[in-house]
Amino acid sequence: MRLIHCLNNISSKGTNLLSDAYTLSEDAAGAEGILVRSAAMHDMEFGENLLAIARAGAGVNNIPLERCAQAGIVVFNTPGANANAVKELVLCALLLGSRGIVDGIAWCKDNADDENIAKSAEKAKKAFAGCEIAGKRLGVIGLGAIGALVANAALDLGMEVYGYDPYVSVKAAWQLNPATHHVTELSEIFATCDYITIHVPALPGTIGMIDDDAIAQMKDGVVFLNFSRDTLVNNDAMAAGLASGKVGAYITDFATSEVMRMDRAIVLPHLGASTEEAEDNCAMMAVSEMTAYLETGAITNSVNFPACSLAPVEPNVARIAVLRANDADVLGRAELVIRDQGCVVKNSYDVTKNDTAYTVFDVADDAGAVNACASALGDWDGVYKVRVIRS
Repeated sequence: MRLIHCLNNISSKGTNLLSDAYTLSEDAAGAEGILVRSAAMHDMEFGENLLAIARAGAGVNNIPLERCAQAGIVVFNTPGANANAVKELVLCALLLGSRGIVDGIAWCKDNADDENIAKSAEKAKKAFAGCEIAGKRLGVIGLGAIGALVANAALDLGMEVYGYDPYVSVKAAWQLNPATHHVTELSEIFATCDYITIHVPALPGTIGMIDDDAIAQMKDGVVFLNFSRDTLVNNDAMAAGLASGKVGAYITDFATSEVMRMDRAIVLPHLGASTEEAEDNCAMMAVSEMTAYLETGAITNSVNFPACSLAPVEPNVARIAVLRANDADVLGRAELVIRDQGCVVKNSYDVTKNDTAYTVFDVADDAGAVNACASALGDWDGVYKVRVIRS
């Protein structure tokens, strides 16, 4: 029986996908898999049985990826599972940034006791007048699952869309409406667009990318939307831009003390993926990724090991799965050990990703030879974990 531990409340739509071969455990110590949403794991001790962690969401800042890799723990996330929920909130933000909706609501509440509020509202509403988004230019920084959906929806609403992403995938490119203007320089987004929305991960090259220089290049009165990561925007630069009027509005899903002090900032309490549908989708995707890995060794959407598509293990076959450092010498030595132990190799796979690699041998199931191979490989430097998987 495989034990799975949930660090957060995980939608039953996901956990119900677990077969009778699995049991949900209250204790993480003996679990082979952990399902998590936002719980912090950096200070967590991992049990020897732990093989996989699946994050029901896209961001993995709460998980110690390098430590997991070196322990042979595959970390999964669920890119795109919550994309529609975030897209819808970004569209809401576009409207909040174009009309005086928030201030208008506040005025109505402040004047709730006015018996002539209907008449007063006709005079007051001029202060909340705005503009329509149709015909305006939207810049989308990052054309992944969310960015592409935002771009397509904005086009449907009559906006002119400019997209920037030097690393756009083939899959994302196919999903993107060809009417999107693809630009190769961020400066074109800044200089051209009335509205800008950012959809990139927080990496050393993107943290603080919206700084004084970036804001200085933007059109006067630009509306900037951040529903990706709070650290992408330099708070001092944004506060200065808002105070000067260079930035007309900053709409973000990340409530921090710095943002709450900014003039003309509209702040939401991280609602982007907080829909029932998104939580269901993320949970189902996380469970599917984890169980596929535990049962077959297949890796899909891992953030610390390479992807590897594998069919179920055939009868009378043993699958020797090796999580390792990306070192060619380890691969060569592993092949020698497999051959020297007399294992008959039916299929082999080797994939790499940055500093890690994944090597798989499907061999005829001679228990003695297979166990000897696994034992020998597991003792090497650069090998993080060796598993033998059978049908």
